[in-house]
Amino acid sequence: MPATMSSVFARLGRLVARHPRATVLVWLALTAGAYALASLGVAGGSVFDRVTTGVPTVPGSESTQADAILADGSTGGASLTLVLSGVDPDSAEVAAAMTPVRTSLAAVPGVGSVIDPLALPGGTSNAAAAPLVARDGDGFLVIVELAPDLDDAAKDAALAQVHTLLSAVPEDLGAAAPDATALVGGTSLIVDQVEADLRTGEAIALPIALLVMVLVFGGFLAAAMPMAGALASIAGGLAAVLAMTHLMDVDASVINVVTVLGLGLSIDYGLLIVSRFREELHHLVDTDGGSGSRRRRGDGAVSVAVERTLDTAGRTVTYSAVTVAISIAALMLFRPAILRAIGAACVAVIIVALATALTLVPALLALVGRRLARPSPLARVPGLRRVLARTADVASDEGFFSRLATRVQRHPWWVMGGVIAALAALAVPVQHLELRTSGAELLPAGSTQTEFLAAIADQFPAAQSAAITVLAEASLEQVTQWADELAALPGVASVDAPNPVGAHVVLGVRPDTADAGSETARAVVHAVRAQDPGFPVWVTGQAAHQIDFTAALAERVWWVVGVVALATFVLLFLMTGSVVIPVKALLTNALSLAAALGVLVWAFQDGHLRGLLGFTPVGGIETYVVALVLAFAFGLAMDYEVFLLSRVTELHEQGVATDEAVVRGLQRSGRIITSAAAIIVVVFVGFVAGRLLVIKEVGFALAVAVLIDATLVRCLLVPATMTVLGRWNWWAPAPLARLHHHLMVKH
Repeated sequence: MPATMSSVFARLGRLVARHPRATVLVWLALTAGAYALASLGVAGGSVFDRVTTGVPTVPGSESTQADAILADGSTGGASLTLVLSGVDPDSAEVAAAMTPVRTSLAAVPGVGSVIDPLALPGGTSNAAAAPLVARDGDGFLVIVELAPDLDDAAKDAALAQVHTLLSAVPEDLGAAAPDATALVGGTSLIVDQVEADLRTGEAIALPIALLVMVLVFGGFLAAAMPMAGALASIAGGLAAVLAMTHLMDVDASVINVVTVLGLGLSIDYGLLIVSRFREELHHLVDTDGGSGSRRRRGDGAVSVAVERTLDTAGRTVTYSAVTVAISIAALMLFRPAILRAIGAACVAVIIVALATALTLVPALLALVGRRLARPSPLARVPGLRRVLARTADVASDEGFFSRLATRVQRHPWWVMGGVIAALAALAVPVQHLELRTSGAELLPAGSTQTEFLAAIADQFPAAQSAAITVLAEASLEQVTQWADELAALPGVASVDAPNPVGAHVVLGVRPDTADAGSETARAVVHAVRAQDPGFPVWVTGQAAHQIDFTAALAERVWWVVGVVALATFVLLFLMTGSVVIPVKALLTNALSLAAALGVLVWAFQDGHLRGLLGFTPVGGIETYVVALVLAFAFGLAMDYEVFLLSRVTELHEQGVATDEAVVRGLQRSGRIITSAAAIIVVVFVGFVAGRLLVIKEVGFALAVAVLIDATLVRCLLVPATMTVLGRWNWWAPAPLARLHHHLMVKH
């Protein structure tokens, strides 16, 4: 990074300070446009209408190829199924009452077929009706399938109308079945839960985050500025996801991930920018004796404060954003589509968060000016004055964090050993981590869809698809003969009759377990794939997708780790001029990540927090959740690492001794780090309150990771290790030291 880079930030600060109103108006227009675009869409529905759901897939894998062949050979469209309980299928009154129901459903534009056992020749005595009749004889299924050639708008309209009609069937039956109840399940219903979880998370996170920032800054005015950046970042992220849906399939969970990241990073960066501005403004106002304190436009002190803020904190934010972007962009090196989509969408939201921190927030600061240097009206409220005196940021080199660092430096080896031992203990559960790729298990317990799936599994097992689907390019006779061999494999309960689909034959294999992603199911997939029947075979299903997904991660994981480690090393070297500090940062962050992952396994896989967090354990952690947590948590850890190191390095370059630089650097950055961490933990916990298991796991793991990193690592382990290393913190081989001197960017 050239030495002129620092002046680039200063010039940007001067530009924003000269045109604050224009900057704010541009961002206002961009934010409103992005929200409108994400909500209304462009000839294709909103972002929620365009995202997809389902088991995560790996392009080019055997299971994905099989799914594509099946989709090409399918003659049906989307469908909804009604589980009707408390009804006698053999009742003549029920049969008569179902006739107008069937007619109404068939009359819906876009409906291709309506199937129920009462409509078959001979009624429930027809052998084909058996899968559609409840095992206890107290109900039956009604399946409505749409035409396959409907566009998205027509399909959505048809599904909505069919859902309404199916839900009203118990009322339509009336006296013929007074105890009838209905459960409707089918296409794209998880997306509704994603949207609900998003609203829940934001409703919890935003107000609490604002309250924390009021305590940090001592007033609403300064606290509102990072929130403005967060709202703009979320809008930009949603618009980016919408754009991506026109290029690729995007899973619904990407929306939650982008929202969480945009909210968290924008608040982090906004906190740093606002705090540094107030520090610089206090210094300038003290220097000029407070002259011009009433001026609001053309205030030289305010303009200089904005310029200095971007020349220091703006540079730190940029380093941080680049580091986070690299760690998350590494997800795009993996093959699974969901990881690539999340990586691309999150890089977009990081860019927006950085842009708001470097332009929108400074513009708001320039407009507010010296009012931020004056005590907040809240300080006059009885009882709040003492609280704000302890929590609001100040430009002092002495305080809680300097005293904490001084205590750590008295016994650095004991602190370092104790923290490492604690992190290692938290990481122990990682040893029995089980990776899962779940389907319907991700749905919240007690939801209508969970009850629907449970009813299908309990009362209509023959109507439920086999957990493992085998696709063969052979004749029906060849596959029929081979089916006997598959039925004899260990772990196989039964094999469905072969069914021709286009030029292929489909065979359903049912493991002797109800868990479609269990170890038994995976063993059956491996056994089927090991067969050599003499013709091409593809195996798909939840267990097959899980195997392919895990293999795809293992295939490139070390490449990803290497790229992230190298890029992080280079960035921290450019920032500090040391090769020791980057290595230390990578090691401490790896230990912190292991601890967070261990807590995640203990809480979710082992189920110790099932009651508190309201979920049903599935026996493992979602495979892509582990990848997300590692990428996001590493990025956020480096975020706080950069915040702390930037102040320590700044002081070191001014000639301050290492121990003193650590004390003063932690005092100046500690409040920002812990405040930002508190806010981002609140954000993540807000999404733990959602009902989808995958969102709970991501929110919980990242909240734990940030909590561990901002307390044990940043406030204890880093000061201890830097004290132990002393002057060796800044060591670099002579050639690299000369290179850094040539490229050095002043803090």
